[in-house]
Amino acid sequence: MDLGNIPRVWLPLAGGSVALGAIYQSPHVPHGTLRVIGLAIAIVGLFGVILARYTLGKSFSVGAKATALVTHGIYSRIRNPIYVSGMLLFFGVFLMLGYPQMLLIFVVLVPLQVIRARREAAVLEEKFGDEYREYRKRTWF
Repeated sequence: MDLGNIPRVWLPLAGGSVALGAIYQSPHVPHGTLRVIGLAIAIVGLFGVILARYTLGKSFSVGAKATALVTHGIYSRIRNPIYVSGMLLFFGVFLMLGYPQMLLIFVVLVPLQVIRARREAAVLEEKFGDEYREYRKRTWF
């Protein structure tokens, strides 16, 4: 068993699950269809983030580093699944909370994620060159 998976995968999964459950069960959150839809979207986002972090393994870093070009698993379809899944997670939580005005946060978050993705792409392209350019052609975001 890889002990690195505990802080990288299992703790965030447990913490995220507990947090989503607490938000969903909160008496301060409006009951209704949007809360259920929000929970479903948030769960998909949480599992996407966890799957992406698991797939990255030791290549995961907060800053843009080029330790390895990961192109398998979820990375075979999406270049930045943590960003995409994170946005789904936030979107689901915002729906669960029942405050549509919080969705305006996406006006800030989405461009920030695009900027981060471009910075990472530049680092990866510099290190892996044509291999990364070919990978970009066959994947989304």
